[in-house]
Amino acid sequence: MPTALLLLALICLCRPAVSLAETAEELAAATLVVFNENDPDSEPLARFYAQKRGIAKERVVGLRCSAAEEISRTEYEDNIAGPLRQILTKNEWWKLRGYESPLGRAESNSIRFVALIRGIPLKISASPGWPGDVPSGPPPINQHNEASVDSELTVLGVHSKGLSGVLNNPYFRSFSRIREARLPAVMLVCRLDGPTPEMVRQMITDSIASEQEGLRGFACIDARGIKEGNYAEGDGWLNAAAVDARKRGTPVILDNGEGLFPNGYPLREASLYFGWYAEHVGGPFARPDFRFRRGAVAAHIHSFSAATVRDPKRHWVGPLLAAGAVATFGSVYEPYLTLTPHIDVFHERLRAGFTFAEAGWMSQRGLSWMTTFVGDPLYRPFQREMELKDAPQDEWSAYATGAKLWLENQEKGATALRASAKRLKSGMIMEGLGLLWLSSNNQAGAIAAFGEARRLYKNRDDIARTAIHEIIQLQALKRIPDALVLTRNQLGAAPDAPAAEVFLMFQNQMDPPPPPSVPPPAAPAPAR
Repeated sequence: MPTALLLLALICLCRPAVSLAETAEELAAATLVVFNENDPDSEPLARFYAQKRGIAKERVVGLRCSAAEEISRTEYEDNIAGPLRQILTKNEWWKLRGYESPLGRAESNSIRFVALIRGIPLKISASPGWPGDVPSGPPPINQHNEASVDSELTVLGVHSKGLSGVLNNPYFRSFSRIREARLPAVMLVCRLDGPTPEMVRQMITDSIASEQEGLRGFACIDARGIKEGNYAEGDGWLNAAAVDARKRGTPVILDNGEGLFPNGYPLREASLYFGWYAEHVGGPFARPDFRFRRGAVAAHIHSFSAATVRDPKRHWVGPLLAAGAVATFGSVYEPYLTLTPHIDVFHERLRAGFTFAEAGWMSQRGLSWMTTFVGDPLYRPFQREMELKDAPQDEWSAYATGAKLWLENQEKGATALRASAKRLKSGMIMEGLGLLWLSSNNQAGAIAAFGEARRLYKNRDDIARTAIHEIIQLQALKRIPDALVLTRNQLGAAPDAPAAEVFLMFQNQMDPPPPPSVPPPAAPAPAR
């Protein structure tokens, strides 16, 4: 184990109790904002973010570096890492020990969060034969010295001489605020980046507004139904996140099929999305008319999901931001599955009230590696989880109250949810009840709830979505005639809706069209 790796492993032995009462002023005082002086949009965005978050002007610093997304290792060391070390030392924001100290270089560090602003490069290309590079860890991990800029900067205070391989993350699975975690060598780095400067501004304003309102909506989770093998780990994360979301009163749409949600799937009101495994954006997220709820957090696992964050149509990070998500993450190069963010840990920590940066880096096993977290590092969408009352007037609060009761006693919870749906005329509450019944394999209960949801909903896409839920369950129960009637009714009601392609797929599965007739062969021409 290299020295830096050993030091990081030793430091994590201290785990003080978490305090969720951290103020906005305390977070702002622990944040450094970094922009690129060579990008004309970067400094205005940095000033805008600092003003919105109350970050002192002196903690907004500029670097002169390339504006490209990918840079060389030399450019990183000369134009980003070196200057930042000088800035941190000059301003006495950190205190360093000697290089050979057995306790590590960083003795103290007042900078806990770093916000990289659009214009700062995204990733560092591979550097074969880099002087002094001492590979560590097993192959093939130890054969890689490429990395995200963000992940390299998390360990700026470690001064590791080895590049190839990965450093153990002492903050992985922590449950302590970073300001309380006694990890001066680690800073939590996120970037405010995206396809356009305007989108970045919107991410900032939407994040702050969502904190004040509380983030509500459906959790849309796209697993693959993998039970064994190397990829089962990823499916385990997604299914665990679904269970956790249900426990916290969020209605969960869970797909355990091999493919993505279909392009025409009528998804609305999504506040959370986690899925895998396609190289480029697909399903409803690729449609121009799709929008997440304000403040949404969304991510898709793929080896190159963040190969660029500036293209609104390629890979996943850029397209998810273009669709209205304010926080996401991905890999800039091949990370290997276990060294991507563990989505179950990320979701649980975010719901517990930690910041986006804290939840993100708590879910990441390795540092000096491939991950980038894109969003406001201080974003706390669930800091103030809804205060549930006996008879809340808001349908999302009413659903959360009833869902938590359902998890304790299904009969009492279902009665409460039906009463709330009737009182509030809420299709969402009944759809949520149907999804709860599905989670306990009660298909009959689910079908009844989805049918009631269709009658309460007014929006055609909401009606179509609950009909899709219902048709799938009817098919599973071999009630094909009933499923076919519902399918044809939906096609007749909205033949031009995006969901029509899903209903046509169902119809062709249950009632395949006859094969095209083949004309008889032409008679042979008479001999002459």
